[in-house]
Amino acid sequence: MSGAAQSQNFPAKAIRIVAPEAGGGADFVVRLVAQGMTGGLGQQVIVDNRGGSAAIPADLVAKASATGYTLLFHGGTVWMLPLLQSSVPYDMARDFAPLTLVANSPSFLAVHPSLAATSVKELIAVAKAKPGQLNYGSAISGSTPHLAVELFKAMASVDILRVSYKGAGPALNAVIAGEAQVIITVAASVAPHVKSGRLRGLAITSAEPSPMFPGVPTVAATLPGYEAGTMHVMFAPAGTPAPIVNRLQREVARVVNGAELKEKLYTAGIEGVGSTPEQLAATMKADVARMGKVIRDAGIRAD
Repeated sequence: MSGAAQSQNFPAKAIRIVAPEAGGGADFVVRLVAQGMTGGLGQQVIVDNRGGSAAIPADLVAKASATGYTLLFHGGTVWMLPLLQSSVPYDMARDFAPLTLVANSPSFLAVHPSLAATSVKELIAVAKAKPGQLNYGSAISGSTPHLAVELFKAMASVDILRVSYKGAGPALNAVIAGEAQVIITVAASVAPHVKSGRLRGLAITSAEPSPMFPGVPTVAATLPGYEAGTMHVMFAPAGTPAPIVNRLQREVARVVNGAELKEKLYTAGIEGVGSTPEQLAATMKADVARMGKVIRDAGIRAD
């Protein structure tokens, strides 16, 4: 009863969304969403950027009051981190209430033009003919680009060596320069280089073909079941009343599926979603099951 009564007056003050560091793709999405929510909710929605490990913003929100006024906006790293290091200060099941999968950013599998592969099938053939001789550019250990290639390697049964860089940008530049031959990273970052001929795009990593990249096949067309990409998700502290969770989910869904914001996201290579809390919970469970095996088998640990 108290939760229902509280939700009737929600929101009565500003809402804070704790998010990753400023300037990245997640920051771009969350600021657009916060701006749209401000108008719909009639209260200021503030973005609070916190740099460093995903554990920093996650722990902050896990300890916040379950009133709907402090939310977490992050990527799949937030539920992958417990699989990558022995101790994190939060528990996904205990501390968070899934709110919504806000948006998806598909990734691109690309190679240096000097590599004799024009399709996923040919890349697998080259890698099998030259085990351990191809390199892939990778961001930090446990990042989405890193895990995406490790999933590819596991499903294709190929041996491609990892070359680690300080971030996705340096890794992409290394493949463009020919220091490494293979990369999987955010499609919006790769697409201009594919268009210019500095990289050869082979496939996108979404489960289905994307209208953002017409004519580009999926990795799943060659490796059924393959799916990777950057998820932008939102959580509330555990115990937040269901009416408040549902109100916030509906508001985010309205914003990301509105024509104006949908076009802005689309131009940046991002697909607005706005899923239900139940759909986000199912997505998270499936991702942990799929990637958890890859992490264990490859012995991946966080940097």
